Amino acid sequence: MSATERAIASAEAHSAHNYHPLPVVVATADGAWMTDVEGRRFLDMLAGYSALNFGHGNRRLIDAAKAQLERVTLTSRAFHHDRFADFCTQLAELCGMEMVLPMNTGAEAVETAVKTARKWGYRVKGVPPGQAKIVVAANNFHGRTTTIISFSTDAEARADFGPYTPGFEIVPYGDLTALQAACSANTVAVLLEPIQGEAGVLVPPAGYLAGVRELTRERNVLFIADEIQSGLGRTGRTFACEHEGVVPDMYVLGKALGGGVVPVSAVVSSSEVLGVHRPGEHGSTFGGNPLACAVALEVVTMLRTGEFQQRASELGDHLHHELGLLVGGGAVDAVRGRGLWAGVDIAPSRGTGRDISEKLMDRGVLVKDTHGSTIRIAPPLVISKEDLDWGLDQLRAVLAGE
Repeated sequence: MSATERAIASAEAHSAHNYHPLPVVVATADGAWMTDVEGRRFLDMLAGYSALNFGHGNRRLIDAAKAQLERVTLTSRAFHHDRFADFCTQLAELCGMEMVLPMNTGAEAVETAVKTARKWGYRVKGVPPGQAKIVVAANNFHGRTTTIISFSTDAEARADFGPYTPGFEIVPYGDLTALQAACSANTVAVLLEPIQGEAGVLVPPAGYLAGVRELTRERNVLFIADEIQSGLGRTGRTFACEHEGVVPDMYVLGKALGGGVVPVSAVVSSSEVLGVHRPGEHGSTFGGNPLACAVALEVVTMLRTGEFQQRASELGDHLHHELGLLVGGGAVDAVRGRGLWAGVDIAPSRGTGRDISEKLMDRGVLVKDTHGSTIRIAPPLVISKEDLDWGLDQLRAVLAGE
């Protein structure tokens, strides 16, 4: 039995089967490349669902983490620490906002946004107690907590996990008319992904986000943008909302904020909105810890230069041009996305998304399938054009049956 087979067999025997990973066991990684326990190299075209925007083992982020590891890693929020204020201040400035509420995971940040919107609705908007409503979009993916899956339309995410949390209304993604009809006097927020990643990298119709912004302002409703996957450079802008010149009332951030080093998430908003919280009402032992703040501060510093956004924009244009050439030839039905992020719908005649992912793995490229027929492509923003082209060559070869 090989080292790969032993590791997979042990994992299958001793871990819950809540994932179905490709049969590769990664041992080391650098930049856009990973090496498995057998010494085989793989081009990472998933980047940890955008958590690794800056690549594996980014020296600036590793150095920031190492330096902080030698000082202090955790105090809890019972005390102040010397990295917290800088983190909150600089992240707020990057977002054009005033306040930050740090958490750890993306799902925690979404839960925080939901709680914040409800509290704002009761204390500021004047919604009757227990009547707050949040409007969300079909095919969303905001996490897997009990509350979050309560407003999912994914049967796999919901099945056998009820009873579900009330207070949410689901409308079709990209449909402003349906959104307008769903907003009532008790609506406190509209929660949306500017691009729906898990759904297959779905980009809404032009003008949709701007329309959401206008509608929510008119109705005194918070616009919450879940930029956990789409934000922090992935689409060629710091935030995907910027492509329509939109600034929401609240950003929900995660994944790349921790640089692929530690879990870091945050809700960023105005003092009017986040100011509704009082001591004891919400918190996290690890949220905003010194190690997390040190790494996230370096992420913010790196994003300020604009180089990663520009790289994602330029390489993204190249990626989408090359992928677009595959459409109509009988192998690819459609391509969607923005920046270094794409959803590729595989023609049924070529197999499922999982089939294509496995064949790409055999050729040294790692991607992830979703919803049966789609593969997602989201390499680290540090990938070279030569490596990106090599990865695309492998996709062409697989689609051609080579």
